[in-house]
Amino acid sequence: MEIPSDQLSSEVLIAIIEEFVTREGTEYGERPVPLATKVEQVAAQIRRGEVIIDFDPQTETVDLRPRN
Repeated sequence: MEIPSDQLSSEVLIAIIEEFVTREGTEYGERPVPLATKVEQVAAQIRRGEVIIDFDPQTETVDLRPRN
């Protein structure tokens, strides 16, 4: 179930994005990217509608995924 980002407080949205970008195995670049930069990049993708916030009520988990 898609959750519109404007229905979340900024604190909750940032927490969701931070959890997503700090998952193990998500750093593949030649040099480390600061957390704040990663968060802003994903937040921008959400604002542009490229990425959605997906809530699974069965597992009660949240994920970010590309809009298909």
